Amino acid sequence: MENTILLIVGGVVLGIILGYIIAKVLEKNNASKLIKNAQEESNSIIRQANAEGESIKKDKLLQAKEKFIELKSEHEKIILSRDKKIAEAEKRTRDKESQVSSELAKNKKLSQEIEDKIKDYDFRLEFLEKKKEEVDKAHKSQIKQLEVISGLSAEEAKAQLVESLKHEAKADAMAYIQDTLEEAKLTAQQDAKKIIINTIQRIGTEEAIDNCVSVFNIESDDVKGRIIGREGRNIRAIEAATGVEIIVDDTPEAIILSCFDSVRREVARLSLHKLVTDGRIHPAKIEEVVQKTQKQIEQEIIEVGKRTVIDLGIHGLHPELIKLVGRMKYRSSYGQNLLQHSREVAKLCGVMAAELGLNPKIAKRAGLLHDIGKVPDSEADMETPHAILGMQWAEKYGEKPEVCNAIGAHHDEIEMTTLLAPIIQVCDAISGARPGARRQVLDSYIQRLKDLEDVAFGFNGVNKAYAIQAGRELRVMVESERVSDEQAANLSFEISQKIQTDMTYPGQVKVTVIRETRAVNIAK
Repeated sequence: MENTILLIVGGVVLGIILGYIIAKVLEKNNASKLIKNAQEESNSIIRQANAEGESIKKDKLLQAKEKFIELKSEHEKIILSRDKKIAEAEKRTRDKESQVSSELAKNKKLSQEIEDKIKDYDFRLEFLEKKKEEVDKAHKSQIKQLEVISGLSAEEAKAQLVESLKHEAKADAMAYIQDTLEEAKLTAQQDAKKIIINTIQRIGTEEAIDNCVSVFNIESDDVKGRIIGREGRNIRAIEAATGVEIIVDDTPEAIILSCFDSVRREVARLSLHKLVTDGRIHPAKIEEVVQKTQKQIEQEIIEVGKRTVIDLGIHGLHPELIKLVGRMKYRSSYGQNLLQHSREVAKLCGVMAAELGLNPKIAKRAGLLHDIGKVPDSEADMETPHAILGMQWAEKYGEKPEVCNAIGAHHDEIEMTTLLAPIIQVCDAISGARPGARRQVLDSYIQRLKDLEDVAFGFNGVNKAYAIQAGRELRVMVESERVSDEQAANLSFEISQKIQTDMTYPGQVKVTVIRETRAVNIAK
């Protein structure tokens, strides 16, 4: 029994050992197969990887070659562009060198010419000095010969010369008397009427826009028919005599007189008034009344000129210049009455000249006469700029050189030679640019004020901005928390510079920056 058990146990153990050995052998065979398969698969992967690597290598090489060719092409383009720029720079340099050489040659030539001229002038000066000595000697010799020939001494000859000068002085005196008589004719009627000027007050100039039409009011529409006349003969006679277009339309109790020349318009208005008042309206009467009215207007022009000169305290003005001053009453410049403008400029010039320590009387004189060229007598005069024409008239009628220069230079048409000229120019600009003085389109005026305020709002810290005094002042309110006192001063300067560079405006614009600090508490 025990042997049987041992045999069984031994058989089991032997079976286990044999099974283990057989399993190991099978496992080894399987492992070798797996290793062989793995090696074959790895070799296949390696071969495939090598093939793909070669393909990738070829692609990369091809891409590198293409990139190299592209970079080479771009590099060649850059090199060509640089070569072209260098060539152009060299050409400009050569041109500059040739230009500089040419200029140097010209300068050298001019220097040589100047030296030659200086030598020539020195030679001429020396020659003239020698000639002067010879002339002096000849003059003395001639005087001695004349004394011998004439039997007169030098003193006796001087006495005869003085006698001849007396006759010339008498002729000059007669010419002066003639000018005085002409001036007396201008003042005769004023003296006869005994018009006395009690006071001369400085007042603000009232501005009135002059138009090209005047309205003649009538009492009833029946007068229109009498003014028109049979088949329009009366109205044709009035238009022919006055040079004014008369418009008779459906406007009740009114007739329109149209003409760019305000003098002719005033003659027509006064003539119509006289004809309607008299009641006799026919061509012969019309011509008579128009002639009388023209003489009346001419006399009124002289009186207006004389009153203007007296009001401004200007003395010794030539009678013809007084007439020109009077005619300015019936002329306008951009809608501004020319006489009112000239009076205002004269007053401004007087004040400014006094402040600068200059002669205010001369300044007033130049200010009054600066626009006399705007009242020409003929069409030929209209072709000349009014500043030059006014200067020519002032020279013709004996005004001082500084006054003539100020008249001619107030629009920079000639060079300014005295301090009086810029004063006239500034005062003319002040009078013309003052609000209400001249016509201005309302939309553009409002837009300019808006643009002025928008400039201020473009800066940081600005709370409010108002353009006041017709755009002459810009008042800016800033936030005290964001803008200090020093920054407020800088802000005022920066805004003024911005306006000066970005905007177009007449005169000056004052920029006022206001910074206010408030402390508010509530008691409950």
